[in-house]
Amino acid sequence: MKKETAIFAVLTALIAFFISTGTMASKENGIKMDGIVILETSNGNIEIQLDSAHAPITVANFLKYVNEGFYNGTIFHRAIPNFMAQAGGFTSDGTEKQTHEPIKLESNNGLSNKRGMIAMARTNDPDSATSQFFINVADNYFLDYGRGNDGYAVFGNVTKGMDVADAIVSVKTGDRGFFSDWPVEDIIIKGAYVKK
Repeated sequence: MKKETAIFAVLTALIAFFISTGTMASKENGIKMDGIVILETSNGNIEIQLDSAHAPITVANFLKYVNEGFYNGTIFHRAIPNFMAQAGGFTSDGTEKQTHEPIKLESNNGLSNKRGMIAMARTNDPDSATSQFFINVADNYFLDYGRGNDGYAVFGNVTKGMDVADAIVSVKTGDRGFFSDWPVEDIIIKGAYVKK
């Protein structure tokens, strides 16, 4: 009887452990990690479903910037037809905003850079992503993690507003400093927040 009681106690402890870790997986430093983020842009709204199950570090990082109001007033600074729309780092006068420290790359998470998926932008250094992100408007499988390819970390998908993303990549662009594919007319993120 004592043996059965001991086994039951162990099983109860294991169940409690898995429940607690599952709860922790949906929160990071008190921030709810699931849900939808709304990007209010000057061209219309884009709704993004976050995927903390596959990209917990990336989602926590993105939400930190959202909750700090970092994206408010930033612009889409790259718009390439049949490829992607990139935003989250510059203001309309071309100033690059100061960011938090870079995060670890989570590209090997089973998610793919398909049309409608959102991923983090980075430099040639795999672990260099900070605030900038991009929306895939085509199936960009060459951006996925693979042998000899660090890839780009997908962390969510557009649930509403792909027509807005499609419109963004169709605008007239030009060169600005060291950058190309910069929209001639500003496409501004007026606000970014978690949908209630």
